[in-house]
Amino acid sequence: MKIPIGISSCLLGEKVRYDGGHKNHSYINGTLSEYFEFKSFCPEIAIGMGVPRKPIRLIQVNEEVQCVGVKDETVNVTEQLDECANSQFAWQNELCGYIFKKDSPSCGMERVKVFINGQPHRKGSGIFAQRTMANLPYLPIEEEGRLGDSRLRENFIQRVYVLSRWRQLNHEGLTLHKFTQFHSQHKLIVMSHHQQDYRALGKLVATASKNNLTQVANQYILDLMLVLKTVATRGNHVNVLQHIQGYLKRALDADDKAELTEVIERYRLGELPLIVPITLLKHHFRKAPDEYISNAYYMNPHPQELKLLNQL
Repeated sequence: MKIPIGISSCLLGEKVRYDGGHKNHSYINGTLSEYFEFKSFCPEIAIGMGVPRKPIRLIQVNEEVQCVGVKDETVNVTEQLDECANSQFAWQNELCGYIFKKDSPSCGMERVKVFINGQPHRKGSGIFAQRTMANLPYLPIEEEGRLGDSRLRENFIQRVYVLSRWRQLNHEGLTLHKFTQFHSQHKLIVMSHHQQDYRALGKLVATASKNNLTQVANQYILDLMLVLKTVATRGNHVNVLQHIQGYLKRALDADDKAELTEVIERYRLGELPLIVPITLLKHHFRKAPDEYISNAYYMNPHPQELKLLNQL
């Protein structure tokens, strides 16, 4: 089944923009549509602004940001957009991610122009997007413009798949065993994002019992998704690769060990993409299987067809 993802309607080619146009995005409608089921929404249409419509922008008034008409600032839709976001919580809470339209005064995630005394400053967020992010702090959220960055793209899609697996786990029925197993399967991924938070999450999981499972699990998914927002670094990936290499110390001969060490070093130096050491590790684990490594998602965080690890 495809993973449910919220999205700004214009990115799917829907003609809902103020000028009657759209912002169809080829990567979203091509590659990602094969894996994601997009739930389109346009808050400006939802509050009755119509198409075409007069454009709006963000302005700062007495330390508060308001969304008003470009030509007529008496037209103020700040409260309507904020209330609109609150009213969408039920279906948004079932999503595994959201893709917003960049620069939009309603849907922009960050660096949206805020006009102060007539001068633009890229420091704002769209009113609808800001409220959505506040209501769903664990939800992976990205803008279509940032998906052009390979590291941000991989980070977003990885988080989507992690949350999708978590939702599936809860749908099947959360138990203490399944909870600890889920963490075990994702430990290496967490380690690649942040070493200290990796240890903190482990301590949190260790406090779980049948009596407090729901409470601990709710805190866990919030903390986990927050950790994963930090983009994994090459250095952390190297640490994880070397950690995984340790599971092969008795299975490899001297030449294989030297080759694997060299490939990981070349990745560290930026000479090879991440997929190369991972492919070599997979090759060795096919010959010398390890249950922990086989169950871990680090080397298979998302469908290989997306080729996300080829660019890291």
